[in-house]
Amino acid sequence: MTYPTQPEASHFIDGAYVEDDSGAALPVIYPATGETIADLHAATPALIDRALAAAKRAQPAWAAMTGTERGRILRRAADIMRERNRALSELETKDTGKPLQETLVADATSGADALEYFGGLAATLSGEHIQLGDDFIYTRREALGVTVGIGAWNYPTQIACWKAAPALACGNTMVFKPSETTPLCALKVAEILKEAGLPDGVFNVVQGYGEVGAGLVEDERVAKVSLTGSVPTGRRVYAAAASGMKSVTMELGGKSPLVIFDDANVEDAVSAAINANFYSTGQVCSNGTRVFVQDGIREAFLARLSERLGGVKMGDPLDETTNFGPMVSARQREIVEGFIARGREEGARLVAGGGRPTGMSDENGYWVEPTVFADVTDEMTIAREEIFGPVMSVFGFATEEEALERANATIYGLSAGVFTRDLARAHRFVGKLEAGSCWINTYNLTPVEAPFGGMKMSGVGRENGQVAIEHWSQLKTVYVAMGEVEAPY
Repeated sequence: MTYPTQPEASHFIDGAYVEDDSGAALPVIYPATGETIADLHAATPALIDRALAAAKRAQPAWAAMTGTERGRILRRAADIMRERNRALSELETKDTGKPLQETLVADATSGADALEYFGGLAATLSGEHIQLGDDFIYTRREALGVTVGIGAWNYPTQIACWKAAPALACGNTMVFKPSETTPLCALKVAEILKEAGLPDGVFNVVQGYGEVGAGLVEDERVAKVSLTGSVPTGRRVYAAAASGMKSVTMELGGKSPLVIFDDANVEDAVSAAINANFYSTGQVCSNGTRVFVQDGIREAFLARLSERLGGVKMGDPLDETTNFGPMVSARQREIVEGFIARGREEGARLVAGGGRPTGMSDENGYWVEPTVFADVTDEMTIAREEIFGPVMSVFGFATEEEALERANATIYGLSAGVFTRDLARAHRFVGKLEAGSCWINTYNLTPVEAPFGGMKMSGVGRENGQVAIEHWSQLKTVYVAMGEVEAPY
């Protein structure tokens, strides 16, 4: 099967597609060509209210179902998603520009994993019994209520599922707003959930720009907000949620270090650096864009990296031999090219890339070559600010102590990695890294079983893993007295 790029309507509310042409125009652009492949509309205030009302109305009955019943629906949706992986992957490629070679294995599949994992956990959610002599206490794990998910444009299917799966498993309902840049895939998630048996109103999708997100976050019916996005957006959303005492999960940006010691396997380290900088054309929040290579192997690392970049194949993202796609938008390409210019101006040594690829259209597609800078110093702009594009900065270092101090010298704390054959050093080093998700001798593997999230300015809370249940539910404590009640008068 193949999904058309033009959906039946812009929004999915209360189990059905809904349109309101009076909403702001929201064109969908195929990043590989610049072609408009769909025309949607942003949600009006009336549609926002309609979605929240549907979620509010559906929530008590959904929460009253047993965890086993809720989990069965989520697992059925996971099965459907896997059966339609190719069609979903092709749509994701058109939505984001990412190569089909990548989306076939990393997008809808990881979304299905989340639905299956939290579908399995749903039946296990319970409280505890605490005996106090004849008296006792028990706790109840309860849903939060109506929740809001706000997605980023780099992994639209995965992010929708990473937020919806634990939320729904716990008995919450959700209104999800995808990024206005990549609005298509979340609609298919909603379709599949309904087909799997999800009651109407439990998962709703509304499209729009920042004002739609603000309207959702600020509504008094909303108990929880989960955002994947930039730090500036996170600040605004966090502040708005705080005014209503809402629970939040913030998965924000990063400027993560990848530290490679001179005893590392160079080939593996180069592979990890490629994955940590150029997968999804560098548009991954956890990317290890500050690559610290110990002085003894730095030039060998750069030489091998340059050789490996000869294997980059740009072209039609729907061709499965293509392994490097365009930027998601003209604006994002402009931002990345601005950082590349600053790197040159501030004295970094350009090792590879730095421009638009020869033979690729400069006018229609949003292409940037994979770019590597060496001799980067810590005060340079490309060393401090999140680029969110295919730009790797390589630094040298002499000692473990120096590498640790410099790796932590950032406002961000999303991710970090270390390569070394000395496992004692590896564990010692990651134990001191100020980052929420760390890797030893690999990078950017994020199975649903593993909690994911940041420290410092990179976020609040965790997604995935069993700990996510804590962020999508609340505990009620009940004290049961078995004797008489005493009072001082």
